[in-house]
Amino acid sequence: MRILVFNAGSSSLKIGVFDTGGEAGAQVVQRLKGGFGRFRDGGCTVHLQAADRSEDFTAPYADLAAATAAVPGLLADWGVTGIEAIGHRIVHGGEAHDGPATLDPETLAGIEALTPLAPLHIPANLNVVRLARAVWPDLPQVGVFDTAFHLDNPPRVTTYAVPQAWREAGLRRYGFHGTSHQYVAERAAQAMGQPLGDLRLISVHLGNGASVCAINLGQSLESSMGLTPLEGLVMGTRSGDIDPGAFGYLQRELGLSVAQIEHDLYYESGLKGLTGSADMRDVEDRAAAGDAQAQLAINLYAYRVRKYIGGYAAAMGGVDGVIFTGGIGENSASMRRRICDGLQFFGLRLDHDRNLAPDLDNYAAPHIQAYGSKVAVIVTETAEQLQIAREVAAHLARPMPAARPIPIAVSGRHVHLSADSLAALFGEGYQLTEAKPLRQPGNWVANERVTLVGPKGTLENVAILGPLRPRTQIEVSRTDSFTLGIEAPVRDSGHLEGTPEIRLVGPAGQLDTDGLIVAARHIHINPADAEAMGLEDRQLVRVRIGTGDRALTFARTLVRVQPNAFTEMHIDTDEGNAAGIGRDFVGQVAAGVEAFVGG
Repeated sequence: MRILVFNAGSSSLKIGVFDTGGEAGAQVVQRLKGGFGRFRDGGCTVHLQAADRSEDFTAPYADLAAATAAVPGLLADWGVTGIEAIGHRIVHGGEAHDGPATLDPETLAGIEALTPLAPLHIPANLNVVRLARAVWPDLPQVGVFDTAFHLDNPPRVTTYAVPQAWREAGLRRYGFHGTSHQYVAERAAQAMGQPLGDLRLISVHLGNGASVCAINLGQSLESSMGLTPLEGLVMGTRSGDIDPGAFGYLQRELGLSVAQIEHDLYYESGLKGLTGSADMRDVEDRAAAGDAQAQLAINLYAYRVRKYIGGYAAAMGGVDGVIFTGGIGENSASMRRRICDGLQFFGLRLDHDRNLAPDLDNYAAPHIQAYGSKVAVIVTETAEQLQIAREVAAHLARPMPAARPIPIAVSGRHVHLSADSLAALFGEGYQLTEAKPLRQPGNWVANERVTLVGPKGTLENVAILGPLRPRTQIEVSRTDSFTLGIEAPVRDSGHLEGTPEIRLVGPAGQLDTDGLIVAARHIHINPADAEAMGLEDRQLVRVRIGTGDRALTFARTLVRVQPNAFTEMHIDTDEGNAAGIGRDFVGQVAAGVEAFVGG
């Protein structure tokens, strides 16, 4: 399948033409790469590149709309034909879009309603969609949303501490640049030779728009942008973080309206507000020439990024790699150096020579940390268009899954013990005794019980599940964690690095051990059922449970394909209560399983 991708940012337009086999995971080959930027004085710079041809020139395209309108003619000039689908970067998808979507009139109306949340971006995104629909009316148009990667950030991240009526009106944090952060995280994991699900990464996207993202064990934990793309770092024309009390102060002292303040925060702030120029290249040149305002802007810019990196390292309990991407992140060695200096306290050390000239050709992701650094530092091109093409191809190729019901099992709090932990709690040589088998072959509930002791409370008579495991794992609900007084992270089974300690008490002794988690919801499924339902191992899916007022859709449900598995979905007691399901209830998925793409 040949896919044309449009990526309209706040001050640039990028395009790409890709050939793909269509199915998820298929190799994607770029046939044409293009970019329009530095709009000023009625023109812009244009870069076009194919395998055997490359051109850079200035063209009389005064803005994004003019550049977009020129694309069909440029494709014809370069002999690019046979387009079969169009992919679009859409900055804001609200709460409705956790994966790619076909851009039909209803979907476009919903996106347009989000314009107040991204006034720099959504009009440009929709203008590109309208042009593409006019030029290629018979081709599928698919949107890939910047917010989708972050949509399932935990409530402690997405919630603002504001009145309930405001929150009910939709005031929450979303996060943006999700396509970029997802791509570079996957690319960095490849460069580090480790599974993404085992890493704690911080992605630093620095361009005219800029954001930092904490990616914890393969999932977005938090992004520096919030309800809108205005929050967070200093950007080209956007302020980033600012005290919300500024609105009232500016209205009283300068007589500015809310609309004027909002306009200036989007269009007249950031580097432009500090120096008069929104282009970091100009700012760096002026700083080197002694301009004090430019020097302040650079110091402020780097300080804000460094502060977020430190905060996200703390939020994840450590960091394995920091990734620089975006126009500034990829090209400014001095900005990378300014940001990394001062992070030596958690073991990050930059190599001077590696940092000066990283080779980014062919989607390379070179390491630029010093030898002996405890944290990897990687630079890579943010291939958003490539990621969009992958997601569009997978979206269009995905067959409708068979609508098979799936039993729902509600798991109460329980413990999986290691041999050493069993001996500490019950005595040397002790053997667990089986009380009853579980539906998953080879698993059973033991007669024995333990007590969990936390700094606030105690949970008694906690079940032990067999057989023994190499490492002790304690699974509780979110409510249980408040009873204990310990914050337990949501983790896939077996992912126990950096988990908090809990005290276990048995009849023969007690033990302080890590391994306390809230188990991520998941589906055990055998290969035959997985094939019939179009599911793959480690895939994340959305599952709708129940009907009527108590129906719920559970996002980011992990699929575990296992040879002898009994097909069923496991949720904890909090999730069961939310859906009106009691312990040991066996329910059905009301509308089958819908694949979640993009996380």
